[in-house]
Amino acid sequence: MTRALSLTSPDGDRTGSRMTRARPVQARQPDDETADRAPSTSAGRVFLRVPVPSDREEFLALMRASRTFHRPWASAPTDDERFAAYLVDARRPDFAALLVCRREDEAIVGFFNLSHITRGLLQSAYLGYAVGEPFAGQGYMREGIELVMRHSFQTLRLHRVEANIQPGNLHSVALARGAGFQREGFSPRYLKIGGRWRDHERWAILAEDWRERSQTLKSAPLSDVRLPSARPPT
Repeated sequence: MTRALSLTSPDGDRTGSRMTRARPVQARQPDDETADRAPSTSAGRVFLRVPVPSDREEFLALMRASRTFHRPWASAPTDDERFAAYLVDARRPDFAALLVCRREDEAIVGFFNLSHITRGLLQSAYLGYAVGEPFAGQGYMREGIELVMRHSFQTLRLHRVEANIQPGNLHSVALARGAGFQREGFSPRYLKIGGRWRDHERWAILAEDWRERSQTLKSAPLSDVRLPSARPPT
């Protein structure tokens, strides 16, 4: 079984991103559950959607079952209060919460977060992610991150996405590298996780590098990304 693919916890803990100022990216309202759960007709084993209140029981059960698996890489919501805070974060203009769901039964298998979305001259965001232990090692997150990158660069029109990963989190490093991220540097004692200051590596991908890479890969269907469109402000 692989270790957790994890960087930033969805409850706002800084386990995988640096803090920046941000400009708005509109999020779907969490009461739009019917549209979020509508079946997709495109190919692929997974799709992305925003979290909604009715996900509470399933999401918390998965995160509770994965607590040991995620340690020391992430701290995901495992109680009602923190899940409610996650939903609030999902509506913030600088945060995109993306659940990875399995197409065959719509089960939640993990999540990605785009946090600290910054507009203006930077057009950047920080990426965090984690897979639930029962679904690890099955390639769901590899498929999911391709959808996240397409959403980031085509829909949100970002120029740069950065992921900060602990060097010992080899499976997270492999996921980022496999998606085209490049190692940019090393930050000693960068974030305090589990009561300890931990080293991180900085991995990033630029829009032009993603476009070049995506020309050689099969494009992810847009209908697999059940999120609102957002254009950068003019």
